[in-house]
Amino acid sequence: MERRQWDGRTKAKIVLEGLGGRPLTKDCNAYQISPTPYYKWWEQFLAHAHETFEAGRQSRREARLEQENTEIKVTCPPETGPV
Repeated sequence: MERRQWDGRTKAKIVLEGLGGRPLTKDCNAYQISPTPYYKWWEQFLAHAHETFEAGRQSRREARLEQENTEIKVTCPPETGPV
């Protein structure tokens, strides 16, 4: 039997349906999955849910890399090229 690959959108839908108050076994049976992958998806969903509200904000790493890139451009203008 070939394993199914679930996309992120479908996983989120399944997790949200599981949070709806219906018995988890009914949701798992409807999608023909065991509770094990559901709980893994649920943990991932909760761990990253806050990122939805932070879309558009730069991470510290992105901000630092952007600053370093700007400094390099100032130090080594395009007309001089790399050393």
